[in-house]
Amino acid sequence: MRHHRRLARRRVGLTGRPPGDPHHRAPARARSPHEPLTDSGEPMTTGQTSRGTGLPAWSVSVQGPPRIDLGSPPDHRATADWAWGGSTGAGVRVFVLDSGIEAAHPLVGGVDRSVAALPTGDGRHEIVDEEPVDLSGHGTACASIVRRIAPGASITSVRVLLHGLRGSGDALLTGLRWAVEQGADVINLSLSTAKPECDLALREIADRAYFAGCVIVASAHNRPVVSFPWSFASVLSVGSHGDPDADAFYTSATPPVEFFGPGSRVTAAWRDGRSITATGNSFATPHLAARCALVLGKHPQLTPYQLKAVLRQTAANAYWSPPGGPPEGTA
Repeated sequence: MRHHRRLARRRVGLTGRPPGDPHHRAPARARSPHEPLTDSGEPMTTGQTSRGTGLPAWSVSVQGPPRIDLGSPPDHRATADWAWGGSTGAGVRVFVLDSGIEAAHPLVGGVDRSVAALPTGDGRHEIVDEEPVDLSGHGTACASIVRRIAPGASITSVRVLLHGLRGSGDALLTGLRWAVEQGADVINLSLSTAKPECDLALREIADRAYFAGCVIVASAHNRPVVSFPWSFASVLSVGSHGDPDADAFYTSATPPVEFFGPGSRVTAAWRDGRSITATGNSFATPHLAARCALVLGKHPQLTPYQLKAVLRQTAANAYWSPPGGPPEGTA
């Protein structure tokens, strides 16, 4: 059983393109605040299950981002073997906020609990236990990626989306708040909202999670628009890369995206026992969420800040300079 280090907790503007940056696209006008919440900002029919190789916004190409010099190596630095070698994510609780999870899917292998944020009739939502089903397939896809990489982690389904991957801001807030109160170690959030009225409340919950030792792994929008909560410093933000290496992840030198995971032609589970090949930041995000579970399974004492530092040091494009400075041509 993983040792929980949480204190006082019982299971309980986005910037535009940085000058000269070739990797990020500048944000366009945000959607109206009256538009409903959608998965990473888009319905599935407009790119989430794309069979093409085109990547969404906030992504990098097959060549990947530039190499990042981390400076002279400290006496003790993280390596992949130290960070997650031998770990299955056992003892780590991963909560997937999405369209639900089809627990019976063979690529998911069951969930610990399944709940939904349902309307109360007064414009608010409450958390209710429900059968582990998926209204679209999107949550099942994310859960299957987590299961493949971190098979020992426990998965809890928190449904905040309806049919068509639509939902309300209050459903998202209710589900996210509940997951933090329940003591989630990792929260996979492969969705975002452009509603400005959700900004402050999401920030407060994200900060609460951060200080409680819970890492929220949030997908960047699939379009170059301003949305939340992935752009918050308190969460771990994820875009896509086109590298065919399904285990590779990169760190970014140009925020707001911090990490890039496999997001092009990803094979994952889908509803009704099916599988799909999909493209989108949504599917890059559970790769990083699962990696977090592996690290926490081996080092449960790490805070979200320390976890980000470990991932940055072990990213495929990070390197340490030898004494005397970086080799010529690598800076």
